[in-house]
Amino acid sequence: MTAPLQFKDVTLGYDRHPAVHHLSGEIAPGALLAVVGPNGAGKSTLFRGIVGILKPLAGAIMTGGLDSRDIAYLPQSVDVDRSFPISVYDFVGTGLWRSTGFFGGMGNGASDRIARALAAVGLNGFENRAIGTLSGGQMQRMLFARVLLQDARLIVLDEPFNAIDARTSVDLIALVRRWHSEKRTVLAALHDMDLVRANFPETLLLARGPVAWGATSEVLTAENLLEARRMCEAFDESNSCAGRWPPRSRLRWAAHQSAYF
Repeated sequence: MTAPLQFKDVTLGYDRHPAVHHLSGEIAPGALLAVVGPNGAGKSTLFRGIVGILKPLAGAIMTGGLDSRDIAYLPQSVDVDRSFPISVYDFVGTGLWRSTGFFGGMGNGASDRIARALAAVGLNGFENRAIGTLSGGQMQRMLFARVLLQDARLIVLDEPFNAIDARTSVDLIALVRRWHSEKRTVLAALHDMDLVRANFPETLLLARGPVAWGATSEVLTAENLLEARRMCEAFDESNSCAGRWPPRSRLRWAAHQSAYF
């Protein structure tokens, strides 16, 4: 990725109902960016637009000359059909479709790469397990292994650390740092503000529209978090997008402690 990822007054939504409004800006190649905001603020919608699943209702997303094979997307684990009869080995192997094609065979080289990816995420010995038997943490490790095999320049992670154990979080954060050191562009939708502050130098605070975007220390202020809540509630009078957003009386505490959206 040699050109920035650009948003030009982008609006994204479903059935002509906008979920992300008028986003403009750019992400430099090699950036490590957290996207945060209340539940329903448009984070997943934005990511679906970036990877090409969802077309903008207005405006444009410019991916810096990347095509779909240069973009790796890790969806929320709830979006994975765990009942599908596929083994961990075969699921991770789908990360090689970029190089082998949909009907490409799995030669010795491919098998070695899959084995290395599974080892990198701590899933040695899980090759023949059905994906439906995995725990939440094991599922996330498997998804990360597939991303490793994709060898993409732009990596988009939707809630990659949600509902997993602390050890798995530490291991997977190490992979994110590795990708960043390799000058890949990494975007992650996150809820844990302590994790964001410790690991992500840049943050986009989203609440259907952009609230703040820049250095994490300047974005995650109590004032900005309060504004994000206000904006989200203004778009949805039922307050359904507020999710686990902290009550107003606790917002300043939440902004400086272990805040979860």
